[in-house]
Amino acid sequence: MSFPTVRLRRMRRNPTFRRMVRETKLSVDDLIMPLFVRSGSGIKKEITSMPGNYQFSPDMLVEEARELYDLGIPAIILFGIPDSKDPEGTSAFAQDAIVPRTVELVKKAVPGLCVITDVCMCEYTDHGHCGAITKNIDGELDVHNDKTIALLVEEALAHAGAGADMVAPSDMMDGRVGEIRMAFDERGYDEIPIMAYSAKFASVFYGPFRDAAESPPSFGDRKTYQMDPANLQEAMREIEFDIEEGADIVMVKPALAYLDIIRAGSDNYEVPMAAYNVSGEFSMIKAAAQNGWIDEKGAAMESLLSIKRAGASLILTYWAKDAATWLNE
Repeated sequence: MSFPTVRLRRMRRNPTFRRMVRETKLSVDDLIMPLFVRSGSGIKKEITSMPGNYQFSPDMLVEEARELYDLGIPAIILFGIPDSKDPEGTSAFAQDAIVPRTVELVKKAVPGLCVITDVCMCEYTDHGHCGAITKNIDGELDVHNDKTIALLVEEALAHAGAGADMVAPSDMMDGRVGEIRMAFDERGYDEIPIMAYSAKFASVFYGPFRDAAESPPSFGDRKTYQMDPANLQEAMREIEFDIEEGADIVMVKPALAYLDIIRAGSDNYEVPMAAYNVSGEFSMIKAAAQNGWIDEKGAAMESLLSIKRAGASLILTYWAKDAATWLNE
């Protein structure tokens, strides 16, 4: 018999000892809840492909924000659904833009809650891509990197001006972190941090989100600007570039299929690592649970723990509200 093995088994047998020597501990402080907001009042419309998640009008989102804060969740991230869309997504930073209006309401009602805003064009463009469209050298329609950055800067400034605590550019344009950081510093927003979607992969796991945000691309796909799922070293370079440009937090998206990327990024860089437990990852467990094939709470909490164990300091997840309740039991 191996004595070290016996020793480990003794520690596992007692539930109190197991808890005391646990290497990875998931906390409500790790969680960020994504929320979707659209114009109107009294709206709480369930997202069919993401059971338990909703499109909210601003007034109803404020009520949801209060509930989340009371559960101890420290932060939300807002995604806007505009009344109108155009080729360049100008409704993202128009005077009455939905996200800035909602930021103001939430910060007034729940000042202690950290409000993060997604900075991207896909929800606001009529073609569903993440920026301004032009023809590439092959004559095909594609997103124009530099024109898009100018739009992203306008959007980020609108969010900062409304009182956002942090902005999170998710578009994957090259150089956008540096341009946003420069614009913030020039306008007195130097204290507002940037959480960059640094390693965002061209994944099939985003499907339900596109229902929630009403942003599926009307042509092609996003592979020309989102990352190849096969590439780890490229992800490390993307993370390094964003840190050099001024990102305060870097993110890997999706999470569960990219735990190795989270671990490599956490091991190689000293800035906090975030991970997005995306809609498809959420909805697979939900669907299996609704069919009686899996225990929802157990699968959700094991998934979140694996993301934390891989090295994520922050987890964006649609489980945040349920997880906070489970952690507080």
